[in-house]
Amino acid sequence: MNNSSQINTKKEEERSQLHATIWKIANDLRGSIDGWDFKQYVLGMLFYRFISENLVSYINNEEFKAGKTDFNYSELEDEKAEHGRQDTIKEKGFYILPSELFENVIKWAEDPKHLESLNERLIDVFRNIEGSAKGMASEDDIKGLFDDLDVNNRSLGNSVLQRNERLYKLLKAIQSLKLGKYQDNTIDAFGDAYEYLMTMYASSAGKSGGEFFTPQEVSELLAKIVSLGRKSVNKVYDPACGSGSLLLKFAKVLGKENIRNGFYGQEINLTTYNLARINMFLHDINYEKFNIAHGDTLINPQHEGDEPFDAIVSNPPYSIKWAGKNNPLLINDSRFADAGILAPPSKADLAFTMHILSWLSTSGVAAIVQFPGVLYRGGAEQKIRKYLVDNNFIDAVIQLPSDLFFGTTISTCIIILKKSKRDNSVLFINASKEFVRNGTKNKLSMQNQSSILEVLDARTDVERFARLVPNRKVANNEYGMSVNSYVNQIEYTEAVDISALNKLISKIVSKQNRLRSQIDTIIKDLED
Repeated sequence: MNNSSQINTKKEEERSQLHATIWKIANDLRGSIDGWDFKQYVLGMLFYRFISENLVSYINNEEFKAGKTDFNYSELEDEKAEHGRQDTIKEKGFYILPSELFENVIKWAEDPKHLESLNERLIDVFRNIEGSAKGMASEDDIKGLFDDLDVNNRSLGNSVLQRNERLYKLLKAIQSLKLGKYQDNTIDAFGDAYEYLMTMYASSAGKSGGEFFTPQEVSELLAKIVSLGRKSVNKVYDPACGSGSLLLKFAKVLGKENIRNGFYGQEINLTTYNLARINMFLHDINYEKFNIAHGDTLINPQHEGDEPFDAIVSNPPYSIKWAGKNNPLLINDSRFADAGILAPPSKADLAFTMHILSWLSTSGVAAIVQFPGVLYRGGAEQKIRKYLVDNNFIDAVIQLPSDLFFGTTISTCIIILKKSKRDNSVLFINASKEFVRNGTKNKLSMQNQSSILEVLDARTDVERFARLVPNRKVANNEYGMSVNSYVNQIEYTEAVDISALNKLISKIVSKQNRLRSQIDTIIKDLED
């Protein structure tokens, strides 16, 4: 094993140990609180530690540049720290006084008489952090980040002291984690810890957690699909961004510096919206580089004026209800009007598709994970598929393996949209067998991802895996787009002589009967 491999192996071992420690802390401290609910406390405190250390590092570095090499912001008196408040908020988006830093609140709580009021202290600290951005450009990005961290929740303990003792243990446990940059300085450990915790919580919570979190390897595949042949993109957008994992995979695939004008997303669930913003900060994406909005994308889109987008990725909720034809204004909405019909009220899948297409730039690429029913259902959805195919907007359809997602075992698909294509065809890829089994779920390995990406890039037929189908043939198939209709993975065997096979079976049965008779004779002799 060469030196590079040894370093990578050691790094993975360290990461695995850290993950195991994080998960043990999360489970040991949650007590009677459901794991999915307790994530708010673990992730909230992790976030509190991160922004404290991030702010201290920023201020200290600025002072070091000025020649004050012995400066330490965490040891400064609050009164003196006030002088740098405005400039720091303009740069970082928030401000934390030295006495309210993560490490100093823990020191303060070590005094037994202070422990009794730790909950009140934390409430004041969180209110002050959010209040520091009031009236500033970062206000919307900071506001409400700690709303889901209820330090007075009775599930933490029956008495105030019991609750405070558990909060203190959580703070100390989060403090004990060796978080920082990994050796190669390319992966931020806070962001990695967040992703790991979200994966574990989603896995253990089933549908209640999984619907807000896309597995990392699926997120990575989508980012690679949209980034294929690109070294940078202008803006990345996800209209149903959940906890933000899809958006942030672009930072890993292309590098943060190559997302020139930032990350945009919208999320309807308030708690998950807060998690998405926390996720951005934990991945060291500063407030001016992301714009995550709260609300219903289909009815009240929050990024009009920011579109069009060069890169769109999404895993919208499968077959949820929406207003559809019950809202007479929607048929005239520019996002849906061109198809001449709305997605049915009982299934909003293709409403998201039309919204994404509308906000996609002429040279852009969109990759959407969807329920496979959108490929074959009739009625309004068939008419929407007709519009998409006749206008040559569907670049490819990829059938994914089953059992990839948390809370469901269904096989999903990826629909790739482009407004500027190099042919009038749809590439169908049957990747249903491209997986490795990992614990109780299937997973897309790096090799599985590469197999899909190579065929997608080459855009050529591969026996029992991919087929490039002209749009007219899709139209002749009544716009049915199930991948199995075009790429059959059944392996046919050569013809068999039935008469010869029957004779062989007869001989085998005859021999079997003779052997049984011999065995019966031997057993009878033994019994006698």
